[in-house]
Parts: sequence; structure tokens; C-alpha cells
Amino acid sequence: MSAQTQGAAAIADPGAPYRRRRTTRGNFELYTWVFMRASGAILVLLIFGHLFVNLVAGEGIKAIDFGFVAGKWANPFWQGWDLVMLWLAMIHGTNGVRTIVNDYAERDGLRLVLKLALYAAFIVVVTLGTLVIFTFDPCPAGAPADLLPSFCST
Repeated sequence: MSAQTQGAAAIADPGAPYRRRRTTRGNFELYTWVFMRASGAILVLLIFGHLFVNLVAGEGIKAIDFGFVAGKWANPFWQGWDLVMLWLAMIHGTNGVRTIVNDYAERDGLRLVLKLALYAAFIVVVTLGTLVIFTFDPCPAGAPADLLPSFCST
């Protein structure tokens, strides 16, 4: 050792208490990164297709009402289209917010609470959205005829 370093006291790293201990996660973050790019590209196609069919190919925004949605969801193709769009958008958004929480929530307890709230919101929205798409009935039995759309047989 040189004379300069023999008597020098070691200086502690000032940032050490603020660094989280990194755990090995394999390639999970790589896969989520690739998923974000692929799902983003697919979502652009799904959303522009959705907007084109609803706004350009039809009569515009004034034609979108209960009957329009009911007629569209009578076709399994559009049910599937909207289902894929819902699921991809929710997984994509949840993964993005998860990344933000991991980056900015410094305390482990806060990070856990935020991610649990995020996952709970994901489950609620996806479950309710999926149920609405598949159980939507524009002509419920026993409903007053004056409240039903014109295409429902009384």
C-alpha cells in the first residue's frame, strides 16, 4: 500500500441505505419489456380498427347508442375483438404501472401496498368487463316494452 492510503479512513458510500437489494429474477423483466412492445403494436391496430368501425364506417358518433352496441355484440367476432382489446389494454397498463411503482416507491411496504391495489383493480376491471361482454342481453325477459330497444321482440 502507498503511504497515502495506509492511514486514510474508509468513507462509507452515502447512497448505500437508499439502494434496494437486487434479487435475481431471471428473464422476467426482459419478457415484460418484449410484451409491452408487442402488445402496444397490437393495441394500436385493435384501437384504430375499433375507432374506424364505430366512427368512420358508420354514421359517426351520433349513431353510437345502446342499439348499436347491442347489435355489434350480437356478433361473436366483435365480442372477441372487444375482449382481446380489454385484456391486452389492462395487462399492458397494469405492467406499465407496476414498472413505475417498482421504480419510484422506495419503501418495500409501500411498494407492496401499491402493487396489491393495482392487481386488485386489474382483477375487478377485467372480471367485470369480461362479464359485461359475455352476459350482455339487450332484450331481458320481463322488461317493460317501452324500455326495450326497437329491435327486441315483445
